[in-house]
Amino acid sequence: MSADGGSRAVLAALAANTGIAATKFLAFLLTGISSMLAEAIHSVADSGNQVLLLIGGKRSRREADEQHPFGYGRERYIYAFIVSIVLFSVGGLFALFEAFHKFEEIRSGHHEDAGRWWWVPLVVLGVSIVLEGLSLRTAVSETDKVRGDASFVQFIRRARQPELPVILLEDVAALTGLVFALFAVSLSLITGNYYFDVAGTAMIGLLLVVVAVVLALETKSLLLGESATPAAQARIRAALDGTPGVERIIHMKTLHLGPEELLVAAKIGVGAMTSAEEVAQAIDGAERAIRAAEPSAGAIYLEPDVFRADYRPDARPEPPAAPGH
Repeated sequence: MSADGGSRAVLAALAANTGIAATKFLAFLLTGISSMLAEAIHSVADSGNQVLLLIGGKRSRREADEQHPFGYGRERYIYAFIVSIVLFSVGGLFALFEAFHKFEEIRSGHHEDAGRWWWVPLVVLGVSIVLEGLSLRTAVSETDKVRGDASFVQFIRRARQPELPVILLEDVAALTGLVFALFAVSLSLITGNYYFDVAGTAMIGLLLVVVAVVLALETKSLLLGESATPAAQARIRAALDGTPGVERIIHMKTLHLGPEELLVAAKIGVGAMTSAEEVAQAIDGAERAIRAAEPSAGAIYLEPDVFRADYRPDARPEPPAAPGH
């Protein structure tokens, strides 16, 4: 996947969340309903997260230098991990704190009802659901272009590009949180029991904490370094197997240096009577074949070895015979 699709989804989400955050804050100021404040903070956190994703994408495009010879591709993973921390702390924990604070207010009798502005949160939530739905539709449309036969859950688990999985999870969490808030606010206004508002705020907080943990776990795996997808590995192996002079692949390892840059390291078997010039030609041909089959393969390191039919990469060398034997 190119970064363009992810950027479009990020920009669509940023535009939606910025407007939504402002209207939610206004609704909270007019009504004092805590679910609206929790949702407003949620939208602010999402907007900040989208800015972080855009910054990460821009910084990752810097050229490699002496200190970072493999480039800055992993900046996108780092900023995606920061997103999960922001979502957990600013979004989830704040919402849980606000639920507790509102609970104490109601219990002590200091809570005021929404008054003549009771209709404002309902309108804001309705408009927010529409805008978040449009943002999610953009994210789903961009995801459909690259996920192939994988389900959305499989795509989130396997994607090496962090932007679309992050936006998908954020948009789904936002829509779900809005539904929680709509039910909580409606029940509070109908019954006059604002403990429903407390429950809705707490559910939004728990939802954001769960999404943040999922994001953190998935991004941590990318930061540690994930191999190429099975499909990409199959293409690379086919390219090596089809290269003249390569007798077999003894072993191969791949590592994502960034979402669109792959490191490939392999030990290849060559014939015992192959000359140095022929080995060099085989390696050059193998590199060209790999890049043609998998354009994301940037750094390629191939080590030739004499192919033996009885070779086992996990075999240990025989110990030297004792003197006199």
